[in-house]
Amino acid sequence: MKQWFALSAIGRDRPGIVADLAELIYECDCNLEDSSMTILGSEFAVLLLLSGAGEDLRERLSNACKRLEWEKRLTVFFRPLEGGPAADVRRDHAAYELRVTGLDKAGMVARVARCLAELGVNITQMTTQSRPEPQTGAPIYTMRIAMDAPDSVAESALRDRLEAIARDLFVEISLQSGAEC
Repeated sequence: MKQWFALSAIGRDRPGIVADLAELIYECDCNLEDSSMTILGSEFAVLLLLSGAGEDLRERLSNACKRLEWEKRLTVFFRPLEGGPAADVRRDHAAYELRVTGLDKAGMVARVARCLAELGVNITQMTTQSRPEPQTGAPIYTMRIAMDAPDSVAESALRDRLEAIARDLFVEISLQSGAEC
């Protein structure tokens, strides 16, 4: 019977981390179904969805992850998923892309994320970045969010709530409907 697992790993960035993880998956007779990888500072972070079969699969993965942690200095965590991934059919949701840009201020992500949560909006992907502004060196923060909003949330209401936050924080927002990130 097919089993599903989520696996995350983080370690100091270096060439070969993806190869190490892909070989672990292959050696455990698993299939890499989906992945997301990024460099955060000097660390490489990865989240994988994998599947496989066999009564001893969990034990094989556990042993392989421990070996990878020891030999390659990665922190690896995996857990079984109940059932496979659900089909992503969101007929009652609208896709949006939100961009927030401004001087880096504490609480920007928290304020925006809480606003979206209160409206029942699901964040499907988010990236943030703080970079010095070329002329002044002031830290400019950029947040990009892909999200699904319930059809019950009017776009105008979503915009109004986000624009209120933008005014409070002195940041710029851009909301595009139908966007796929």
